[in-house]
Formats: sequence, C-alpha cells, structure tokens
Amino acid sequence: MEQTASVNAEPVHRPDIDVVGTCTKWRNWSGFWLLGLCNNFAYVVMLSAAHDILKKQESQNGTASTSPTLAVEFQGGNSSNSSRYDCNPVSTAAVLLADILPTLVIKLSAPFVIHKLPYGIRVLFCAIMAATSFLLVSFSSAVWMSILGVIFASIGAGLGELTFLSLTVYFSRDVLGGWSSGTGGAGVGGAFLYSGLTQFGLSPQVTLLTMLVVPLTLLLSYFFLLVVPPSLPQWRVRATEYTAVGSEDRRALMDESEEEEQEKSTPAEDRTVGPLTLTEKLHVIKGLLRFVFPLGLVYFAEYFINQGLMELMYFPKFFLSHAEQYRWYQTLYQVGVLVSRSSLCCVKIRKLWAVSLLQVVNAVLLLFAVRYQFLPSAWMVFPIVFYEGLLGGAAYVNTFYFISKETGDRHREFAMAAASVGDSLGIAVAGLTAFPVHRYFCSL
Repeated sequence: MEQTASVNAEPVHRPDIDVVGTCTKWRNWSGFWLLGLCNNFAYVVMLSAAHDILKKQESQNGTASTSPTLAVEFQGGNSSNSSRYDCNPVSTAAVLLADILPTLVIKLSAPFVIHKLPYGIRVLFCAIMAATSFLLVSFSSAVWMSILGVIFASIGAGLGELTFLSLTVYFSRDVLGGWSSGTGGAGVGGAFLYSGLTQFGLSPQVTLLTMLVVPLTLLLSYFFLLVVPPSLPQWRVRATEYTAVGSEDRRALMDESEEEEQEKSTPAEDRTVGPLTLTEKLHVIKGLLRFVFPLGLVYFAEYFINQGLMELMYFPKFFLSHAEQYRWYQTLYQVGVLVSRSSLCCVKIRKLWAVSLLQVVNAVLLLFAVRYQFLPSAWMVFPIVFYEGLLGGAAYVNTFYFISKETGDRHREFAMAAASVGDSLGIAVAGLTAFPVHRYFCSL
C-alpha cells in the first residue's frame, strides 16, 4: 500500500528545475535581442551616414586639408546647386539601394539553398561581413569604397535576418519578441550613436571604428549566450530539411493548450518527415503572400519617406544644419521602430493591411509637404517620422509572429526565411522610386 501511494502521488515540485527553465528562457530571449541588435546595426549606421557619404567626395575636392573620413559638416546651403531643397548631386537613395539590393538578392534565393549551410558557419560569415563594412567605410578614400562597405553591410544583414528568423523555430515563440525588439534597438542605437557622436565632434572615422565591437558581440551572443537545443544543425547539415521544427525540443517549449490547438489545425502532411520538395516550397510561398504584400507596402512607403523625402525636408532657419536635420529624422524614426517592435507582449495586430494603408497616407502627406512646404519647422516633422517608425515596426513584428503561429510545424523554418523578403522588396522599390522624385524636386 505504501508503495502504491508513492507511485500515485503528485509529482514533487522541483524549484531548481523552475529556476533553470526561467534562466534558459531569459538567456534565449536576451540572446535573440542582442542578435537582432548586432545584425541590423551596420545597416542602420550606413543609412544614417548616407547624407555624409554623398558629401564626402565634394568636400575632399573642395578643401585640401580635409581628412579622408566620411563627411564634413553640411552647414546651411550647398553652393553646388541653386535648388531651394539644398540637394546633393545624387539622392541618398543611392546609398539605400547599395544597402538593400544585395539583401534582396540573398532573400530571394537563399531560402531554397541555405539549409545546406550550418547555422554556425552562417553566423561567422555575417560577423565578418559587418566588420569588413565598418573598416571599408571608415578608411575609404573615395565614395565608391564607402558604397562597397555599404554592400558588405547589406550582405551580412540580409543573410543574418533570414538565418536568425529561421533559428527562432528551434526555441519558444517568445524569442521572436526579443529578436524584433533587438532589431528596433539597432535602429535607435545605430542612428543615435552616429548622430550623437558626430554631433559632439567625434570624427566619423573614429565613430565607425568603435562600432567594431558589434560583430564581436554578435558572435558572443550566438555561441555563448543562447542555450542551443540538440536538434540545431550547428556545424553539420542535418539529414533532412525543415524537420526540426516538430522535434521534441520544440514541443517541450510549447504550452499544452497551444500544442493541442496546433495538432487540431495542422494538416496530416505537415507532420510528416523528409525534405521539402520544390512544390511544397512554392505552396508555402503562395500562402505567405497575404503577409508579404502588406509588409512590402509598409516598407515601400516608409523608405520612400526616409530616403526619398527626408533629405528634402530642409528648414534653412532651423538651429540644426541640413546634415544634422537628416540624422535626427533618422534617429526619431528608429525610436518609433524600437517602441513598436518591442510591443508584442502588450498588443498584437492581425489587420496588417490597415497598417499598410496608414503608412501610405503618411507618405502622401509628406510628399505634399515637400512639394508645397506648408510645414513651418522641423519640429512638425519630428513627430510624423516617429509615428512612421511606429507603423513600420508594428508591421514587422506582427507579420512574423502570425507567420510563426499560423504556419505548420514542418514548413515553419522555410516560411520564416522566405517571408523575410517582403520588407527588402518594398525597400528596393522605394529606392528606385526615390530617384525620379529627387530629380524632380531638385530641378525646381
């Protein structure tokens, strides 16, 4: 009787196990936050420096004593043009395209082949690309070298984004919030650090060299902070593609109620093992279009603002110079992104098309503001670009949350990687659209 009672008794509560589980959860959340921060940092810094990159060659040619750094302060008017918008000869969209086209190419092609490369090797490559970009832009002696550095940053960020979004499927779903918040933190950290340090007199070259700590932090976060499950293909390719999502490691992290709901809603074929066929991948992509299109539209509108209109929203009588106004527009936009990308634990937005339309309205409003100049001061622009960042960040984090929630176990890893093309596609179209807009306004 005594033995029977002991067998049927309630499980003994183990506080030590609870502590370990909580510690693991916070390590993984923090690890993904740092991965998001470090992965997007170089990308954001290059966009914040876009105005300075395009001013570099002109300032070097005009002043013999100019040191080979990114920029000389752009105080007031540009004597090289007579436009009321104080235009650079080339739009900052040139830097945007250099920053996004390599990412777009990677995101369009890599999801079909990236599973052949283990995660550890991918992360090392991303860190090397980021470090190389900082060094190239810092020591560049010509604009083409700076643009090449921007391209390296784009390659690293593009591969990193689809890699880490795919990586989230091996962990509990809350790490998506950590990743998204970290990418928002990269926006604020990168834009604020570049704007702040250059504002206070530190040379752009020294500023960029100090940022070499970012790729190192990326490596430390991945290899030492994350608690990696055994199913993760760290250094060797696993035997089958996209099957680890349904592993015991993943299911152990899911709530019991959520697991039951997943079992009811997932078709039988999603629980089979084996590699995904091309037909299956195309079917998954077709199902992702309802997420990819709204995300792409949001990012088209906001980067049309950021790289097509922001440099034209210049107020000559404001206490900040043209370059300084541009930098702080970028910084406030990134603050909005951080706030909304960190909001997943508080609010979830399923109607992504509504967010897209609001961002388009934002772009149209600022387009008319540039054309007719009815905004009296940069103080009026600051809250608008902050709101723009809120919309963009909300679209990003909710898109990937609902993809993770509504995609079958077997397809989830591929879906997270494939859907990452949405924002890059919108940004690339925005960069191409910004060129004729820049030419038109600068001809007035």
